[in-house]
Amino acid sequence: MHKLGLWVAALCLLAGVSVGMSAKSAAADGEPAGDFDYYVMALSWSSNWCALEGDQRRDPQCAPGTGTTFVLHGLWPQYESGWPSYCRTGQRDPARSDTAAMADVFGGAGAAFYQWKKHGRCSGLSSRDYFALARRAFGSVKIAPVFPQINKDLKVPANVIEGAFLEANPGLKRDQVTVTCRAGMIQEVRICLTKDLEPRRCGADTIRDCTLQDAGLQAVR
Repeated sequence: MHKLGLWVAALCLLAGVSVGMSAKSAAADGEPAGDFDYYVMALSWSSNWCALEGDQRRDPQCAPGTGTTFVLHGLWPQYESGWPSYCRTGQRDPARSDTAAMADVFGGAGAAFYQWKKHGRCSGLSSRDYFALARRAFGSVKIAPVFPQINKDLKVPANVIEGAFLEANPGLKRDQVTVTCRAGMIQEVRICLTKDLEPRRCGADTIRDCTLQDAGLQAVR
C-alpha cells in the first residue's frame, strides 16, 4: 500500500471511521498593492481554533452542530521571503453584504473583513474580486472525507494530516503543502499557489512543517 494511503488509514482508525482506501521583510507594513510573488492559502481546523480562541469570543462558528471542518483562514500574498500586509491600495473596502456573503468560507463575516484589510488589499484586486478568488481557491482543494466524520478528540502525528491532503489531492506535492501547530494542536494546513491558483513550491520561510507526533485534533462540532 502507498505510504500516503497508510497515513490516511491511520487517521481513519484513530477516528473510528471505516472508509475505502484511496528577500523582503516579513514585518513590513503598507507596501504597494499587487507587489508579491505567490499566494499562501491557510486552512484552519475550526474546532481547534475554537478551543484556542473562538470559544472565549463566543464565536457562532464554534456552536455545537455546525459541522465545520476546515475554514479559510486566509489567502495571503507572499514574497519568496516574507510577506506584505496592510498594503496601500485605491480599492474600496467591501460592503457588509460582501463580507457576510463570505462567512461560509472564512467562518464569519468579521474574519472575512479582517483578511481583506490585512492581506486582500495587497492582492491589487478589488474586494469583490479578491473574495471571488479566495472562494475559488478554497473550492479547488478537496477535504478528505474522513475529516467531517471525526467525532472524538484525537492525538495524531502532524504528517498524517498532510498525508490526508496529499492523498485527496493527487495534484499536490509535498513541498507545496505544510502543516502548522499551535499549543500542541493542529493549527493549519497551508497550500502554496501561483497567482493563477496553480500549486507551486512554498518559499523556504513557509515550509516549516509541524513535527509533533501527538498533535491534538478536536472533534468536529
